[in-house]
Amino acid sequence: MPLIWCAISGHGYGHAAQVVPVLNAVGTLMPGVTAILRTTVPASFFRDRLAIQWELSLAQQDIGCVQDGPLKIDIDATWVAHQRFHETWEARLSDEVAAMQAALPALIIADTPYLAIEAGCRAQIPTIALASFTWDLVLDEYCHATDYSHQQLIQCIRDSYAKADMALRITPAPKIDAFSNIIDIGPIASPTSPERDRLASALALAPNERTVLVGFGGIPLTSLPLEQIEQLRHYRFLFDGPVPPGYSRIHSTETLPFSFKTLLASVDIIMTKPGYGTIVEAVALQQPVVYVRRYNFADEPPLVDYLHRYGRGVELSIDDFTQGRWEPALQRALTAPVPLLPLPPTGAAEAAEVIVRYCQG
Repeated sequence: MPLIWCAISGHGYGHAAQVVPVLNAVGTLMPGVTAILRTTVPASFFRDRLAIQWELSLAQQDIGCVQDGPLKIDIDATWVAHQRFHETWEARLSDEVAAMQAALPALIIADTPYLAIEAGCRAQIPTIALASFTWDLVLDEYCHATDYSHQQLIQCIRDSYAKADMALRITPAPKIDAFSNIIDIGPIASPTSPERDRLASALALAPNERTVLVGFGGIPLTSLPLEQIEQLRHYRFLFDGPVPPGYSRIHSTETLPFSFKTLLASVDIIMTKPGYGTIVEAVALQQPVVYVRRYNFADEPPLVDYLHRYGRGVELSIDDFTQGRWEPALQRALTAPVPLLPLPPTGAAEAAEVIVRYCQG
């Protein structure tokens, strides 16, 4: 049976959300394929999503960014974490090479840990990057022109990325120039069918109440203005995470008998940061989105452009978000027109065709 090694960044769930439809499409073209998921993303994320045989191999693949809440990146802490990661680079690399050689996969897929690409090259196993951005682009936003150590670290990341046999750049994405061989593919999304009536029944919704899913890509929300949110009388808010007791309009998704993907399709509005998985699925579903930007993350501009070009998006400032001034943006989102039909989500099928050729060739 063919085996694929999938190295997945654990910074939120967006990278895993890209990999899952691709692996499912590979399973359709190549029955019997199995995958090793090398990541810190929990098994619970994959359990109801991944249709092929898989096993989880818990291992940190990269740093990503150190978050101070869902919307603020701690730049100093991010650099410190990256520098510590690279202090043990050779040991990490040796461990990855040994694990790959023990498993003997036909192919390495990296979304988008550069450690796995470097290790795949050393292990002499074909390696494909699946990318809607790369970590050198993210860090470049935080690098001062005079800081040689940071520039050197970014160059090390780029050098590792350059060793990929191929990169599949997922629409939408920023300009990515770290790879020597790039193929552009369509959006990756696998939206599910809505269950609006069942959700309304589960929440005992009044006829004039609207549902808002508040989710920020697997990064916990802290210090939210729950008292102000509770005062928004015509809405019910479904938070992707635990909710303190005592609120009648604020619910945890953990208490509802629906998957996150079903909730994405079934609510009236999605509130989120511009992350790949949620934005592209929301556009495919034509769901209204209220988004809160970070303004210093490499993939945000193409995602926001994609949302406004093909979907229904309204920006909420960080200040209004943290102060609970949500209602004007929610009202605008409900009445936002659909500008254009979205691009068909062909990316998973396109990626699968390339992957199968590598595995069989």
